[in-house]
Amino acid sequence: MTANPLVKRILLFFVALGWSQAEALTPERVAELRNQIRENFFVPNPLPALDAKTHRHFAPAPGVVTEAVTYATEFGTRVPAILYLPDPLPAGGKIPGFVVVCGHGGDKYSWYSYFTGVAFARGGVAVLTYDQAGEGERNSARASGTREHDQLKGDAALARRLCGLMLTDVFQAVSYLAALPEVDPARIGAGGYSMGSFVLALAGAVEPRLTACVLAGGGNLGGPGDYWDSSTKTMCQGLPSQSLAFLADRAATIYALHAARGPTFIWNGRLDITIVPQKTYEPFFDDLRARTTQLHGSKAGVFDYGFQDNTGHRPGFLERPAVLWLANHFGFPNWSEATVRALPTTHIGEWVEQHHIAADKTYMVELMEGGTCAIGDHVPGYLHEDLSVFTPTEWEQHKPELTFAAWTAAAKSAQAQKTNP
Repeated sequence: MTANPLVKRILLFFVALGWSQAEALTPERVAELRNQIRENFFVPNPLPALDAKTHRHFAPAPGVVTEAVTYATEFGTRVPAILYLPDPLPAGGKIPGFVVVCGHGGDKYSWYSYFTGVAFARGGVAVLTYDQAGEGERNSARASGTREHDQLKGDAALARRLCGLMLTDVFQAVSYLAALPEVDPARIGAGGYSMGSFVLALAGAVEPRLTACVLAGGGNLGGPGDYWDSSTKTMCQGLPSQSLAFLADRAATIYALHAARGPTFIWNGRLDITIVPQKTYEPFFDDLRARTTQLHGSKAGVFDYGFQDNTGHRPGFLERPAVLWLANHFGFPNWSEATVRALPTTHIGEWVEQHHIAADKTYMVELMEGGTCAIGDHVPGYLHEDLSVFTPTEWEQHKPELTFAAWTAAAKSAQAQKTNP
């Protein structure tokens, strides 16, 4: 049954009235809300012991060295990842770290994971890229672009556990970077794209160790029935988003928690499929900023946002406006703001074609990822297997501790024990 329009307007008025009267969050309330969100998603407390292992070293590009690593996440499973480091390390102390949080079908093999690793490492940053749940070496068939976690069947509690796994993966990535002798633990940032923007929006709200976050292909958090609530990706987006209904003003609360941590930048194409349904653009984000400012108690740290005209769904943290924002709020040891403004860019569609990079053709069009003008140039191509932690034979041996299927079995068992103690 459709609600009466007059009733809807009255309800919205009173909701808005509640927002306008909201009091600023105290440090105690910030800590309480962060704990509630973590508990809602069954995030382990404490986090699992990292147990990081380096499996091999290689040099993917001039000025960059890499390590193929694994570290622990939930239920005894492990995350395969690639660490990119500048070569040589910049003089003058420890360097920042940056985590790439992939979108659907994305993993450490994705073109934007690799390109970010090489480009940002040349800028003097340690970059960690990892396989998203159900992709790459965490996939049951060791394949990419499968969206295996979307095949998960279960109730809202299991969906919250899936989101909790993705959050834990981000927290463990931060822990990994913070433990590196080269990295300054007070300067760890992250970029999330598409589904990764949703994951990072939540992670950045509750992880105070993150210095700066860039949300691309998303960040448009709203209220009940918004883009994320109504997502057809119910297990990793729709149900987890709906589960946050206990927050009075969900979006403003999440971004007020971000502001308590540090700066955030939301950067989207004006024709992005995640933004177009809202059809309000600047008014939407201006209103959200105002509500966030009231909850935070000041404008300090409240998110910045911007749009690029005539562009769609892209990992915008690679584009110059986002890199400039990072240069100002995060810092690149090898790049000043003036350097970033002068750096050449690479047209990704042409680069992918030139180097025969395996990429999703649906997104490799000019409006979307293919039209990305990524910061930096002279980034060599790569083959899929170049970014594997394990050989196929080694992977078979480690498969029980890597795959999403292994996590799923353990998560369902934990859920059954919680339901029927």
